Amino acid sequence: MKWGRTRIIALIGVVIWLIFDGPLGPYRKVIFSRKPPQMILVLGGDIDRERFGISLARELDLPLIVSGGSNPEHAMWLVKQSGIPLDQVKLDYRAKDTLGNFTSLVDDLQWQGIKHAFLVTSEDHFPRAMSIGNVVAGSREIRLTGISVSCADRCKKEGWQKRVSDLIRAITWVVTQRDLKVWAIKHWPNNFIFN
Repeated sequence: MKWGRTRIIALIGVVIWLIFDGPLGPYRKVIFSRKPPQMILVLGGDIDRERFGISLARELDLPLIVSGGSNPEHAMWLVKQSGIPLDQVKLDYRAKDTLGNFTSLVDDLQWQGIKHAFLVTSEDHFPRAMSIGNVVAGSREIRLTGISVSCADRCKKEGWQKRVSDLIRAITWVVTQRDLKVWAIKHWPNNFIFN
């Protein structure tokens, strides 16, 4: 019985260290953050996401970043039509996929002092985007509040494999600052997980 208590106490000690002083410290700050959203991040891939994000930015008077959205001419046309100031919107085309939406921006957001952002994406993309976003943004002490946009009959159900592989990529990126997909494709070209 004494050995069982010692293990439990040791385990509690390790958990406390992980959360307060260890690598999970940034996530503790995210969980307990009370800051209101300071910006809106729209993940490109559907024009309805951009329209919704622009409308939300106008309504809440918050800066907007569209990551990997429609072509710049069309996106700027949408912004001009909405009447929000052009300097309130940033179009960022560095991302090639959902993980890249976050990894290409989180250091910039952290540098700007962002602690809380609205994340706008389609309802079919929402679970995977929030999983990846919470891991990557959370590592920089940035909290995400997700808003899903209806995709109605255009929804494409995502398989659990894509969600799990992207979650593994996100965790790997936080630890190594490298995308596991690049390595996997180079060393394991016929893999089914990262293609």
